[in-house]
Amino acid sequence: MPTKQTENISYAAALEELEKILADMESNELDLDTLSEKVKRAAFLTKLCKTKLRSTTEEIDKILEDWQKE
Repeated sequence: MPTKQTENISYAAALEELEKILADMESNELDLDTLSEKVKRAAFLTKLCKTKLRSTTEEIDKILEDWQKE
């Protein structure tokens, strides 16, 4: 069973979770231990989003490149 850190989630779901984490952090109601976990999760989600964006950009570039060759 995948852990929450390694689960495969969509870009939209990751972005939504990041926004929730940000709202939680801005509320200033998190204890130190919870804050630490939220920051770790946010770092993971940010990396996941960057990877998905990079991958999608590469796919689009490839499609456009192939299309221009036709």
